[in-house]
Amino acid sequence: MNPYASQASLECEVLQADPVGLVQLLYRGALESIRGAREGLARQDHAERSRHISRAGAILGELMLSVNREQGGELAANLIELYDYTLHLVTQAHVEQRDEPLAEAARLLQTLLEGWNAIAAEQTQLSAAAPAEPSLATAGYY
Repeated sequence: MNPYASQASLECEVLQADPVGLVQLLYRGALESIRGAREGLARQDHAERSRHISRAGAILGELMLSVNREQGGELAANLIELYDYTLHLVTQAHVEQRDEPLAEAARLLQTLLEGWNAIAAEQTQLSAAAPAEPSLATAGYY
């Protein structure tokens, strides 16, 4: 695929996304980066592994910063701790050059993404039934 077309497609997706959609995009980006890091690790391509690890770390940092701590309460605090743990796993995998922490980080992020996918599906159903209903994203969790 043309890298410019892919970038333009991503930019379009970002510009059209609601807050939940943006979170989903971040999760998919983090999972893609972890997959790339695992592939780089398997091929012993240190530059590729490092590039993907750095990208995954940056995305996890962005996810941590996007949590609304004031309105999210205990849920927000737990989510931040989970992001921090996942970042620790990614860093550990990089330092130790091991796949297991990356595999665990991917499982955690995939589970969280599934939760956000369910929220997005619920939002779609709610907006079809009553367009004025607030979403979790606008209710203060993000």
